[in-house]
Amino acid sequence: MPSPTTPASPSARPSVSPSAGPSASPASPPPGEPPLTARQAERRRRILRAATALAARGGYEAVQMREVAESAQVALGTLYRYFPSKVHLLVAVMLEQLQGLQEHIRRHPPTDREPALRVADALTRAFHALQREPLLAEAMVRALSFADRSVGAEVDRVSVATGQLILDAIGQSGPPSESQRAAVRVIEHTWHSALVAWLSGRASIAEVRADLHTAARLLSLP
Repeated sequence: MPSPTTPASPSARPSVSPSAGPSASPASPPPGEPPLTARQAERRRRILRAATALAARGGYEAVQMREVAESAQVALGTLYRYFPSKVHLLVAVMLEQLQGLQEHIRRHPPTDREPALRVADALTRAFHALQREPLLAEAMVRALSFADRSVGAEVDRVSVATGQLILDAIGQSGPPSESQRAAVRVIEHTWHSALVAWLSGRASIAEVRADLHTAARLLSLP
């Protein structure tokens, strides 16, 4: 794997997907809910796929629930039973995309010797994947920003997935220490803040990379 300052080879570049179907995990219901039947899981996959495609074409405003239902070939009432609002739906899309990025990085793990460099590499690659679909990224990040307590469980799953991506990049066999967990939380906050700053035009791509590397260096502190 190249160093963080060198572009990754095409096979090692993760990407967010506006059209590919979700993996088995995102098609599962949130924890605490009964498992989906095969038909329900397929219906949920179609809904997520339709929402992702609409967001990739037109951003947050393009994701209208009626259009999602039509594209997914489900009744509007059925769509609302799976996702009570557009925010719920797009947060679920973000979880799906993060899990896809996580799977890719597990298949193509960073090979830098220092954990901080491995984390910076993984997050930079994930950022570049989102950069290639800016309208989709904007829709997902806006949904997170609009999320209230009713979407708390879904937002928590996004946070867990982001944290797990960072822990996977650290690559240690045992559980993380308390100082590592604290560093991961700060890195996660930096990651989301950097995405918001880039999407709003307040930070350049180079500045996002620099912020990710700076935050990752917290792992090197005693």
